[in-house]
Amino acid sequence: MLYDMKSLKNYLVKRDVFQPKTLDDQTVFYVFRKVIKEEFGNVGIEKLIPDYYKNKTIFVKSDSSAWSSEMWLQKDRIVRKMNAELGEGSIEKIKVK
Repeated sequence: MLYDMKSLKNYLVKRDVFQPKTLDDQTVFYVFRKVIKEEFGNVGIEKLIPDYYKNKTIFVKSDSSAWSSEMWLQKDRIVRKMNAELGEGSIEKIKVK
C-alpha cells in the first residue's frame, strides 16, 4: 500500500498537479467580480473596477470615496473569499485607488 501511495505522489508531481500556478489578471479579475457581485450586487461591479494584479495584490479603482470606504471595510472578507476560489495565499492585499 505504501508503495502505491509513493507511486501516486510521483505521478502527480510529474503531472504538475502540486506545482503552484501563476495567476493571470483575467482569472483574478473574474473571481474579484464574482465575489463583488455576491457581496454588493450589480452596483458593486459597476463601482469597483479591478485595475491590475501584481505581487499577490489586486488594485481596484473606485468612482467614489463611499465605495472606497466600503471596499476598505470589507477587504479582509473579500480576500478570504477570493483565496477560497483561487487557492490559499493567492491574494494578500486589496488596494483601492
